[in-house]
Amino acid sequence: MNNASFETADRGTHLKIVVVSLIASVVIMVGGLVIRGTMPPEAMQANATVVKAGKPVVYSGNDTTLIR
Repeated sequence: MNNASFETADRGTHLKIVVVSLIASVVIMVGGLVIRGTMPPEAMQANATVVKAGKPVVYSGNDTTLIR
């Protein structure tokens, strides 16, 4: 049995990969729900400052030094 790659792996190896990935995804989902449940409600609110765009402005200048 050569289980080094997906092409040559047998059915049992594929099943182990699927089971491990499902268990890992469930652990991550449960961890996210637990962490979200322990956060205070103030931390879950968005308190970002909204900045609106103003009028277009054109900046120009000549900062080069002229040597004669």
